[in-house]
Amino acid sequence: MKLITEFVENDLQFITEDKDGKKQYAIEGIFMQADQKNRNGRVYPKAIMEKAVDKYVTEQVSKGRAVGELNHPEGPTINLDKVSHRITDLRWEGNNIMGKALILNTPMGQIVKGLMEGGVQLGVSSRGMGSLVSKGGVNYVNEDFILATVDIVQDPSAHDAFVNGIMEGVEWVWDNGILKAQEIEQFETEIKRASSKQLAETQMKVFKDFLSKL
Repeated sequence: MKLITEFVENDLQFITEDKDGKKQYAIEGIFMQADQKNRNGRVYPKAIMEKAVDKYVTEQVSKGRAVGELNHPEGPTINLDKVSHRITDLRWEGNNIMGKALILNTPMGQIVKGLMEGGVQLGVSSRGMGSLVSKGGVNYVNEDFILATVDIVQDPSAHDAFVNGIMEGVEWVWDNGILKAQEIEQFETEIKRASSKQLAETQMKVFKDFLSKL
């Protein structure tokens, strides 16, 4: 299975609501789309998206567990220290999945609020796991697709470079109920994160770890 991320180009509505004398911030708009080729050359068949969204709504949204992060992390796991919002609603309008998310009073949520107040136009990007099948030069998402969350991101100038940089080529496997990146990708990520001063030391450590697993 691969980590699959998709940026949605449509503008979001920024909402402020008063509740018990306190101001609440929210975003609302198109969170995902089905049955159309996106800028990354992928198509999410509606039947597959319906199944994934229904499962996510039942298991996450309805139980108050559907949280997302500010910017994509490097994997499918939700990092609670990076959470910025809670998704409160997902519903279909044609082939569009409309969503609403409440901005939380977390450190990352406060950053989002500051950006909103400053007039910054933010976007959303779905994050999920699944495999792809190529048909006629188009990649179709397979039935094993699992929706992990929808993150808040800024619209970068180069969408393809942004998405391809989110470890999209990494294979993820289930290990006793936990999703883990395959060993070689973990090694590559550790090396890429090393500073120039630590590079040689990190390369040697990774090499020893690799040999120990042979």
